[in-house]
Amino acid sequence: MTAVIFDLDGTLADTSGDLLAAANVCFRDMGLGDVLGPTDAGVALRGGRAMLRAGLMRVGQMEEATIDRYYHMLLEAYGADISTHTVIYPGAMAAVETLKSQGHAVGICTNKPEGLAEQLLRDLGVRDAFGSLVGADTLPVRKPDPEPLFEATRRLGVDPRACLLVGDSDTDRNTARAAGVPSVLVTFGPSGEDMVALEPEALLEDFAALPSVAAALLGR
Repeated sequence: MTAVIFDLDGTLADTSGDLLAAANVCFRDMGLGDVLGPTDAGVALRGGRAMLRAGLMRVGQMEEATIDRYYHMLLEAYGADISTHTVIYPGAMAAVETLKSQGHAVGICTNKPEGLAEQLLRDLGVRDAFGSLVGADTLPVRKPDPEPLFEATRRLGVDPRACLLVGDSDTDRNTARAAGVPSVLVTFGPSGEDMVALEPEALLEDFAALPSVAAALLGR
């Protein structure tokens, strides 16, 4: 059996709107107003600390202690309003179902905390489509360490080396490289133009092409 493992933010779903809103809750608490906007979607998909860092740098108040102090507030704000603006990318779930019909197991390996990932997937009504979910805090390590990818694959009952990772960032590319498995990077997200330089085994412009790409890379 083979497995296709997906990143979540920026790969399966555009979560940037709700992430940016949560970061701005923190900036308003600092008395700075809404520092981040729609043009910061690429930063949002790199996580909470990246958003706080980018916003504080923008206003000239960058201090790691401030990031540490507000990170928990950001997670609380995000958890309280996690799916208002989030949308699954077109064709993603159809591709997942096709992959399953072709005999691939499917799971998720994300650097979003596992509880928040679980909450979001259930809000979106798609949690049951995935046989495994490994988040940033599921294990002592996170991507780009390969162990979370291996764990997401093992939980599907699949040999950890018999998978590929679908993602949208250098983190995903480096995770797959460290694991010794193929990576497929999507080009329709905010950082899509940067994916070519990462030299993945495949680029994905449309989810409709993923089943054939997976078949070629996994030898099915």
